Amino acid sequence: MKLAGKTAIITGGGGGIGRSTAVRFAKEGARVAVADIDAAIGEETVSLIKRDGGEAIFIKTDVTDSDGIRALIDTTTSTFGALHILFNNAGVGNSEVRSVDLAEDEWDRVIDINLKGVFLGIKYAIPELIKAGGGAIINTSSLLGLKGQKYVSAYNASKAGVVMLTQNAALEYGKHNIRVNAIAPGVIDTPIIEHWKQNERKWPIISRANALGRIGTPDEVANAVVFLASDEASFITGATLSVDGGGLTF
Repeated sequence: MKLAGKTAIITGGGGGIGRSTAVRFAKEGARVAVADIDAAIGEETVSLIKRDGGEAIFIKTDVTDSDGIRALIDTTTSTFGALHILFNNAGVGNSEVRSVDLAEDEWDRVIDINLKGVFLGIKYAIPELIKAGGGAIINTSSLLGLKGQKYVSAYNASKAGVVMLTQNAALEYGKHNIRVNAIAPGVIDTPIIEHWKQNERKWPIISRANALGRIGTPDEVANAVVFLASDEASFITGATLSVDGGGLTF
């Protein structure tokens, strides 16, 4: 098993990419702390892991709150003894409107969850990873963190910021044997794209807008996260791995 003996935190672990990765981490031998603001879906993820014989706990967490992130780290380490992997995955989209029409409070919310949440995770996990002798952080960016798209200014900006924050942390903490990488998913079959599916005009285009001509699954993204968290990626840091079916080159 690729993650045997490791302890991992996954934010946004209640559904979608977070849930698939939490389940995969547990199957690879990791003890998993599932963090989510929605207790019902977070507890459901934990139940799925335990049903298959894995170890997991749920910790209700608002990733924009520094006290909440500190509590998440403290509860995880007191329960499992150490921290080796952090998957900063929690995120939201924004209303698809022109930048001048985007409400300021919505801008703040998207930046706080998608970018500040990653910053806080890094800030408070790093000391524990150093204590453990090193580890891995994986941050969720997006295809739209690597290329612009109309009407999603806050999302574009937040996910591009994740790419730069990933590189910064990789440079600062490589000397402590801490690797920091990002993933950039394309269109993945998660609840965040439900509104696109309802658009009979746009969906046939969006669903095939990559080299493979289809959308991806959460499990396909989880495969990439497991790789980056494992020793198989021991010489990879500061990278952003596109998991987009060739969307960036389309």
